[in-house]
This record gives sequence, C-alpha cells and structure tokens, in this order.
Amino acid sequence: MLRFRWETEFKETEIGEIPKDWEVKKIIEIGEIGSGSTPSTKVKDYWDGDITWITPKDLANHDSRFISRGERNITRKAVIENSLRLYPKGTVLLTSRAPIGYVAIAKNPVTTNQGFKNIIPNDGTNSEFLYYLLTNISEYLKDISGGSTFEELTKETLQNVLIPFPPLPEQSRIATVLSWFDDLIEVKKRQNEILEKTAMAIFKSWFIDFEPFRDGEFVYSEELGKEIPKGWEVRPIEKEFNLIKGKKCKLSDNYFEGYSPYLLIEAFKTGKIEFWTVEKEPRVDENDVVLVADGESSGKVLRYQKGILGSTLLTLKPKRENFVELKHLIYLTLKFYEDDLMSHKTGSAIPHLDKDFLKLFPILIPPSHILQSFHSLVEPLFQKIILNQKQIMTLWKIRDTLLPLLVFGKLRVEEV
Repeated sequence: MLRFRWETEFKETEIGEIPKDWEVKKIIEIGEIGSGSTPSTKVKDYWDGDITWITPKDLANHDSRFISRGERNITRKAVIENSLRLYPKGTVLLTSRAPIGYVAIAKNPVTTNQGFKNIIPNDGTNSEFLYYLLTNISEYLKDISGGSTFEELTKETLQNVLIPFPPLPEQSRIATVLSWFDDLIEVKKRQNEILEKTAMAIFKSWFIDFEPFRDGEFVYSEELGKEIPKGWEVRPIEKEFNLIKGKKCKLSDNYFEGYSPYLLIEAFKTGKIEFWTVEKEPRVDENDVVLVADGESSGKVLRYQKGILGSTLLTLKPKRENFVELKHLIYLTLKFYEDDLMSHKTGSAIPHLDKDFLKLFPILIPPSHILQSFHSLVEPLFQKIILNQKQIMTLWKIRDTLLPLLVFGKLRVEEV
C-alpha cells in the first residue's frame, strides 16, 4: 500500500531544491543514449518486414506511454546493411527534432529514424520514471535545443542534462502512482473505441445494408447510385446544416473565470486542453460534428469536445432546431465516408477541405419515426462516450498536477 506525504527536508542543488536523500545526475549517468537512421526508400528489400521502425510522426498522434509499432516496418536486411540499432524493450524514445520532446517507451524491440535520442536505462533506472521525468521537462529540452537549419536536441546536450534522481524503489513507486492515471485513461479510451464501433455497426446495418428494412419496397437513388428504402430522402449537407468555420482567438495558457477551452485538433486527439479564451463563438458542444478544415488531416471527422473552435476546424450546425437527432446520423455518415472526405482536398502548399464537395455530400435521411428509433439506440452509447471523455480530462488534470510534484520530490510516495 502506498501513501503520500509532503517533503519538508530539502537540499540546494544545481537544479534547485530536491529531497536530502535524492541525487542529481546527468542523463548519461542513468542510461545509454543512441540514435537511428532511415534506410534508403529506393531499396524495396529494406521495407515491409517484421521489425518495428519508429519516426517522430508516429509519436505525434500517439497518446499512450508505450509504443509497439509505427506506420512502417523494416526488414532484417535493412538493419544489418545500415548498421541500425535494435533497441530493447523498455528503451525510452525521445524525439530530438521535428518536433522535440515527444516521449514513449518501447513495448518491444524497435528501431528508429534519426529524429530520436533513445535512452536504454541502466539497472538503477526505472523506464517509466524516466518517461514521466522527460515528459515533465519536455519544454526545457526544447529550450536548450539549437541548430541553424532546424532545431535539434543533440546527444552532447542531452547527455549533460541534470535531473533529480531518487533511489530505484521510489522511482518505481512514483511511476506506479502516475501509471494508475494513465492506465485508467487508456481503459476509458478503449471503452470509447468499442462504444463508437458499436454505434457504427448499428449505422451500417440500418443505413448502408438496410438490414431491418429488407422486407419493404426499394427505389433507385441517382444521388447514391443504389437502391434505398422507398420514402427515404437524399439531401445535400448544405440543405440541413450550416458550415461554420473556427477562428483565431486571444488565448491564455491558463484557465480563468469566464474562459472557455480553445479547441485545436490536438484537443480532439488527446482530450487535453492547452489553451483558453474569453471568446464566445463559434462554440461547439460534445455532440456537435467537427471537421478538420486545413492541413494534412483535412476532412477528418471529430467529436466529443466542448469549447470555442480553432481556425483550422469547422462545425456543422443543424438548420432545423427540432432535428437534433440528425447530429448522430451525420456524424456516423461522415465518419463512415471519412477516407472519401480526406481524399478531396484543395490547395497545393497547404491542403484544405474541399468545402464545395462537403456542401453537396449526400445524406440519406429516413422518415422521422425511423430516425427517432435510430437515435434512441445510439444516444446512450454517445452519452457514455461523452461521460468517459469528461472523466479522461479530469484524470489528465490530476496526473499533470501530480507529475512535477512527484518527479521533483515535493510530494513523496512511501510504502506502508
């Protein structure tokens, strides 16, 4: 059983106050630092093998502390002929360029490209403690990076970074406490994935395969290019929804009374709110449908956040107030055809969502009694997702509050 106590006895060090029984160490003293490289993409025999290869891009959308695979794998031939290091399970992966400061722990042996400084912890270092410590000082690591063409955290700089270093048993206890929160977050995220897949399965059965309506009469729809149940309508999105673009707002890094969350794409991906604003529009609620309007992810369909919409996003607001049931239907429809939406982009330097394509996108709308029946089936699923999402945000806040207190020894974890 673990208990907490506030530390009262500190000593002054080069990095400030730390508990008297802790040490200050350089990162080079607590593990071995290495990097990686990229095998030639022109050699087919180097790619699509069974060895995990991680790039900073793989960590950009990764919100778990462990990583087991990336977007691409390489072959054993690539490892041998390029002298790539195969990093063991437990290696702490730290992005050192474009961007700097993403952290993950290898769940299995991995290789990486040159955008990492990978730390193999020694016997006196707990991998998860090191993960949390580096997460806590990620902004500092960015600040000490340099370079003329692009910023990079060099091995020489990283290995001399000074860190607070508790005894191994306390490292393990600190990691245990913080991992409780991350484990709960991951469980709730998996629950949400299952709940959304369930809602999508119901949608597909009703609106793609028409399984509950097979005994009825069907007519051909030119807009959809297939037969649909008689009496159902096909309407373009612009007939039922207004497209409302987000905007740039005056922002704060902290919450103050009267402020609302400022929603960027990262907030939808991770559930974490980075910025706040006093602006009141354009506001979205958890049930509102949001799409990425600008950037590589243009066309991606998002949901489950409440706040003020950022400038790279847009939302769909029903034109008919009594048609709130349409929100679930439009969300699942667009999510089902998300790849199609993301393939329709405009712009060369910066991709943008093709809004004309979106406006004319056909939506299949059943008679009101069927729409209400569908709504009653999926509504509890979406409400549970929203509840989980709120709990995830609370868990993030608690974990992020505890993180600096624990890794710098202000709050101690003891075994009783």
